[in-house]
Amino acid sequence: MNIVEREFFYQPTLDLAKDLLGKYIVHEHSSGLLIGKIVETEAYMGPEDRAAHSFGNRRTKRTEVMFGEPGLIYTYQMHTHTLINVVAAPVDTPNAILIRAVEPIEGMELMKEFRKNQPMKQWTNGPGKLTKALGITMESYGKHWTEKPLYLTEGEKVTAISAGPRIGIENSGEAVHYPYRFWETGNPFVSKTR
Repeated sequence: MNIVEREFFYQPTLDLAKDLLGKYIVHEHSSGLLIGKIVETEAYMGPEDRAAHSFGNRRTKRTEVMFGEPGLIYTYQMHTHTLINVVAAPVDTPNAILIRAVEPIEGMELMKEFRKNQPMKQWTNGPGKLTKALGITMESYGKHWTEKPLYLTEGEKVTAISAGPRIGIENSGEAVHYPYRFWETGNPFVSKTR
């Protein structure tokens, strides 16, 4: 499996959010190899996007990595979940793309264990679920998506892509309607289909 080139991340954020679909997240975990195919993403357009952590160029310890080069890993905690993002856009433009759902490809036994014997459909169909299933923690913050042990590889070509508004950002004014969520049409591991 070929690790994606660093140049892959140097494209407009919304294009990157679509191009991430079908790529494989590979985690060389101490307990074994875990692989998931990205089937759903959400783009956050930084300074002018009320739903983004970096709205208004907000620069904090948490958002600092978003001001770095495209392709860095941005993890953050929400309740008891770790969520994982791809930093997008040129340096000092703090855009990010949330990985919302993946389809399990390899490491099923380990994923089942990490997801405490939940039904397979529930393992990775949400941003907090997929990080648990793939054994991803805050430790990945600030690393690059081209560097082991957690990296992206070329995966499968996704031919049918749907777009719609993002999920769970009700208090963000007009940003609630932006069609910045992309998913592989008909994939059963997508978190929400509408």
